[in-house]
Amino acid sequence: MLHSESEVSRSLAMAPAAAVQAVSASAYPLAPLLPATSKSHSAKRLIRAHKMASVTSQVGLGTDVLISMAAFKPRSGDLVAVKVLSENPGYDRLELTSGRMARLSIGDVFIGVLGARRALKGYVGDVPSELTVGDELAILNLGGVVGRCSGFNQAMGQPVRIEFLGAVLHDGQICNLADYALPLIDPPADCPPVILVSGSCMHAGKTRVAVELVRRFTAAGYQVAAGKVSGVACLKDTMEMRDNGASRTLSFADFGLPSTVGIADLGAVAKSIVGHLAASSPDVIVIELGDGLLGGYNVSSVLDNTHIRDVMEAMVFCAGDFVSAWGGVELLKKYGLKPDVISGAVTDSRMGIEFIRSELGIPAANAMVGGTALFALVQAKLLAAKEAT
Repeated sequence: MLHSESEVSRSLAMAPAAAVQAVSASAYPLAPLLPATSKSHSAKRLIRAHKMASVTSQVGLGTDVLISMAAFKPRSGDLVAVKVLSENPGYDRLELTSGRMARLSIGDVFIGVLGARRALKGYVGDVPSELTVGDELAILNLGGVVGRCSGFNQAMGQPVRIEFLGAVLHDGQICNLADYALPLIDPPADCPPVILVSGSCMHAGKTRVAVELVRRFTAAGYQVAAGKVSGVACLKDTMEMRDNGASRTLSFADFGLPSTVGIADLGAVAKSIVGHLAASSPDVIVIELGDGLLGGYNVSSVLDNTHIRDVMEAMVFCAGDFVSAWGGVELLKKYGLKPDVISGAVTDSRMGIEFIRSELGIPAANAMVGGTALFALVQAKLLAAKEAT
């Protein structure tokens, strides 16, 4: 007798734990739970995943998922079940939907999302053009974005290899993050002021600055919302913003993107993040641009967006050294922009702060030991803009 997928799901939910364990992903190979019902996804199995990667958090899956084992042409954002084939002692953690970091071991089965990455200090990879059960992929980031790796930073070591088990199904269709995305909107006419935090590259200090601004503005009595516009999906940055007082947080992942690689007009996502955050009526919005002004994550399209430029009242630029500080200022001139403050690793020493002030003529402040000064500079810019209107 044939059963619908919904009937199977209901019976699974009502079954004793021992019966459910009988179809556990740890007992390979699994017999198909459902017989062939269509040409598109003819072979289906119900598996139990050991872990759910944080990139799937918008979908709200349980650990028992139905997968298609048919070969298919994947899209960025498709949810997939994979099994860990190797270990990398320096990169052996997976961020879960709770935000907790869990250790990965050979044989673990988890649900991740296909996507691309272009990390200067990490992994480079893409969504393959075709996928068949048994194909080898790699973990591209801690949030569970997976794909076919084409390169990596030598300091990171080889990526963790994984085996493709099948595409996750819902109502007979392959699940994709885009199916759960927030709508694209414009910021309101009375949008709160936006503080934009940009930088020269990853690990330049952007998140530290964004979090410190959230903390300082919150402590000063402001209601703060915060978001991350570009990069590769992970919860840790927005969770840290929330832990430090942000009343609401959003990222590009909330708009169906596992990463912003290949997104020609990221400005549409940036203005939508601002628009949705503005709906919670904050006094100020802090927005971090992941990665650098140059790179594979299309940050430049955000700087070109009219809506973002209209609502941005202050910009903090983070740099790692003298050259990147100078280069960032020069590059921003092409967009008609100038940082109000420079921060990041270049300000970790007094020498860097003095160089920026004397040679570039821009205020500098360090987020780790100069948070008071950083906040004062940014707040003064917002107050001046308010008085001007």
